[in-house]
Amino acid sequence: MRRVFGLALVAIAIACGFAARAQETEYDPTKVSDSLRAIFQFGSAQTKQALNANTVTIITGTIGGTYVQIGADLASVLDDGNKLRVLPIVGRGSVQSVADILFLQGVDLGIVRADTLDYLERKGFAKDIKRQFTYVTKLYNEEVTVIAPKSIHSLRDLDGKRVSVDLPDGGTFVTALTVFERLGLKADFAYIEQRIAMEKLKKGELDAVIVCGGKPYKSVSNFKNDGRFHLVTVDYDKPLQGDYLPARLTSKDYPNLIADGETVDTIAVPAVLAAYNWSQRTERYRKIANFVNAFFTKFPTFQHPPFHPKWKEVSLSAPLQGWQRLPAAQEWLDSHGLEQVMRNRFEAFLQHNPAAAKGIQSEADKDALFKQFEAWQANQTAKENAQAQAQVAVKPARRQRGQ
Repeated sequence: MRRVFGLALVAIAIACGFAARAQETEYDPTKVSDSLRAIFQFGSAQTKQALNANTVTIITGTIGGTYVQIGADLASVLDDGNKLRVLPIVGRGSVQSVADILFLQGVDLGIVRADTLDYLERKGFAKDIKRQFTYVTKLYNEEVTVIAPKSIHSLRDLDGKRVSVDLPDGGTFVTALTVFERLGLKADFAYIEQRIAMEKLKKGELDAVIVCGGKPYKSVSNFKNDGRFHLVTVDYDKPLQGDYLPARLTSKDYPNLIADGETVDTIAVPAVLAAYNWSQRTERYRKIANFVNAFFTKFPTFQHPPFHPKWKEVSLSAPLQGWQRLPAAQEWLDSHGLEQVMRNRFEAFLQHNPAAAKGIQSEADKDALFKQFEAWQANQTAKENAQAQAQVAVKPARRQRGQ
């Protein structure tokens, strides 16, 4: 009897606690969403089916990386609990994510690097793998950052040196090995987790640490520089122009490694939101198409705080050479006229770069020019969003002054 009475008191205390929190946060427990109510209908096959029908899972990246933050942003904006639920999954790097998209039953989408599929084919791990994939959109560009002592001036200075490229099968691993092979450089690669590698660099046990990720990348921003280190220039040499983009890092990106007002040229590789090439008649395709409609419709929300600054670089209609776009994504773009916007911007790019346009003598030259356009496009998108945010900030100030 005393136990029952005790449990009753506990229940009353909990109820009072909920009531107090409801008053503090103006939260009404009677307004619990239908989806949450459904979760507690144990034994309902209908509930189980409904929950799974509207849930999309996205394999992201390792903790602390940009992919995880992008996945969290997608869930925050798109997850309404009823029509669509987005579940980000912490991943283990770009190569593993490709395998997860192909083989894991519960993975619908994933964020991978554009050069990963080519790497797998070049190494003989896969054949004609791009036919098995579609892409929803090219997300943003991930810059290659090379942390090294100031005696190292360019990537070529690392020939024969001991260089950390993160753990095997990750995105940095793939990009670093590809770049070194393209340039004919042979380094003594060390496969060490980034935080540990940076400590070894400070002790002189490594000559450089390479990180590939969207700026500002957390592990690079957190690097405690005692004045001995800087970011190394990576020139946009011709062997790199097929798969990579020119990029620039500034002191605003990494004030701990770039002096105030200075810049460092480097390269970048596109990040891609990819999916398995499902037949349009399948349930899996329907779920992804549902996600695409919500994502593209609400896309402007991502380009404003508090979401990751890399969203400002994303252009939904940007093409991705060698990849096929998910039909549902292409249909949405066609119906909203965004492809024409991209073509207009390309014309504007050519007008700003007449000398570059005249220099097109082959398909390779054309591809390289388009890569430069993509970098220009990302910069333009970021500028336009910054201007729009500035205008929004000015309007309330004017209203306060009675204007």
